[in-house]
Amino acid sequence: MFDREILQYKIGGLLYMPAFQKNIVRKIAEKKLPHLTSAAFCLEDSIRDESLDEAEKSLQFILRELENSENLPLIFVRIRSPRHLEIFHDKIGSRSKILTGYILPKFDMSNAGAFIELAKQIKLPVMPTLETNRVASLLTRRTELLSLKQALDEIKIIVLNIRVGVNDFCNIYGLRRNVNQTIYDLGIVRDVLIDILNVFGGDYVVAGSVWNYFSGALWADGLRKEIFLDRANGFIGKSAIHPAQLPIIFDGLKVSRADFDDANQILNWQSSTHGVLKSVDGSRMNEINCHTNWARRIKILGELYGVIE
Repeated sequence: MFDREILQYKIGGLLYMPAFQKNIVRKIAEKKLPHLTSAAFCLEDSIRDESLDEAEKSLQFILRELENSENLPLIFVRIRSPRHLEIFHDKIGSRSKILTGYILPKFDMSNAGAFIELAKQIKLPVMPTLETNRVASLLTRRTELLSLKQALDEIKIIVLNIRVGVNDFCNIYGLRRNVNQTIYDLGIVRDVLIDILNVFGGDYVVAGSVWNYFSGALWADGLRKEIFLDRANGFIGKSAIHPAQLPIIFDGLKVSRADFDDANQILNWQSSTHGVLKSVDGSRMNEINCHTNWARRIKILGELYGVIE
């Protein structure tokens, strides 16, 4: 069985691509994407209905060819529905030696039961994506999120991330952030994201939203700003739509030397009498009862992505 505690943080920047993206095989083999920690091959929104069979054949070829590569990223497939998951896994997924798991789109209480029962049978990691109006609408959000949390807790051991579909949320309200705005500037969408974190953030890694820009003068600074706010609010990792975004997402997962040293101090607490101690650099207070969960996360991120000196 995989180590969920570590693997959920290894996803990092999840690069989405259509299932037709055969050139990814060469790029991985030639190590042209050094910051690629995970890849998602999409059979859902990026594929027209009439092209699904062709896309699945392409993905079958990709999965087979990637078996010959070394140092592979984590490999996920974004399927369309519970029925599609059942068919695809039986036909292709179960035969793959390198498939990490599945992304479950449009995940809400209308399909959660079917997805969860299949996940129990398949026993591969899954990442549900919250992106429907039942999650977004204030009329249903609280009940929906609490019900989803209770349902997913049944298979918590195989849920690697909770993912959020901000483009779908934006579409509900006719919004789109520009290159100078972060998702936190769109208040109605920000509130949905914060509620998702409130319900899931204590028990699951919740991944940050996709950044739609990858060219021009301002996109990189905008991405860095949004990643900073992601981390401040509790999101870990991010969906990527272009390889140029991957190094920035990777660097955004690094931790400072001060945080890493304090995390180790907290996790290796020496005092038998004191619950608070001065930080390693003497600039702040560390409290074992309040900072242990933070310390665990910082230590894992530092070991996976590096420490900024």
